[in-house]
Amino acid sequence: MSASTPVVIAKALAAAVRAPSPFNTQPWRFEVQGQVIGMRLDRDRVLAVADPDAREARLSCGAALCNLRVELRAQDRVGLVDLLPDRANPDLLAVVRVAGDRSATVTERQLASAIAKRHTNRHPFLDKPVPTPARTALASAARAEGARLVFIDASARYDLLVELIGRAERVQDGDGAYQHEMKRWLGGPITRTDGVPIDAMGPPPLAGQLVTMRSMYRRNPLPPRLFEQQPLLIAVLTPAAGPRYDLIAGAGMQRALLTACASGLSTSFLSQPFEVPATRAELGEAFRAEGEVHTLLRAGYGMAAGTTPRRDVSEVTIQP
Repeated sequence: MSASTPVVIAKALAAAVRAPSPFNTQPWRFEVQGQVIGMRLDRDRVLAVADPDAREARLSCGAALCNLRVELRAQDRVGLVDLLPDRANPDLLAVVRVAGDRSATVTERQLASAIAKRHTNRHPFLDKPVPTPARTALASAARAEGARLVFIDASARYDLLVELIGRAERVQDGDGAYQHEMKRWLGGPITRTDGVPIDAMGPPPLAGQLVTMRSMYRRNPLPPRLFEQQPLLIAVLTPAAGPRYDLIAGAGMQRALLTACASGLSTSFLSQPFEVPATRAELGEAFRAEGEVHTLLRAGYGMAAGTTPRRDVSEVTIQP
């Protein structure tokens, strides 16, 4: 017998909040009225320095929307989505109507089971290539949401991305406003339900590493480690730019991340060049012929790593 709609929605919201977000800011709010779920951007949790136009926050909300729909399918329901339904209220990002009784497939249930397991892994990966079948599965997952993945191996483009990541990291390292903003979301008491705890930050890389990891390590007591020499980089693209495409990219990214998790892959984000105007412009030009690039992922085979906490559903739900 199917679960009641309130139970179904509660489970779907619990899945939604497991989505990734910049520094685990969790920039979403939900409103439930009967069988309808509204998702809003929480402006108080948008990074004013790193993400002034809320692009990364919308990407995260798109990921949350994907989780919600995946969990609804696992419960034999369908989420009918209307993106940006009110032009006068642009922070109302989506309305989801819970409908139907349609049995979930084995693949859909496997994808839902990956929601609680998926987490950003900022630790070193093995120097082991990601095989073609795994890449094909990730690309298919993103495509199902209207996004596209571009896999970047050793090439002139790879070298350019590495250079842009490193340059953006150096800019942010010397930006006092950015450092102050980042500090707000790092560490804190073990009871904290947002931000990045110390055990999830990952160690600093040894000097001379090819890809520059984000310098959270200033507040991390872990010793430096040797990272993989040439991680697989994955760009997430859509046909155009804008808030709607931010949400689509986020959903495609998340379905790919869940697929990666289900197949034993670890992932993390290389967001630095998107947060510095000059490097973001160069990054956009590097992919201009293929579409709008929204984020860069690092993928590979990693060991166990610390996870980030989440706020309870009650904390992110607006009472009508």
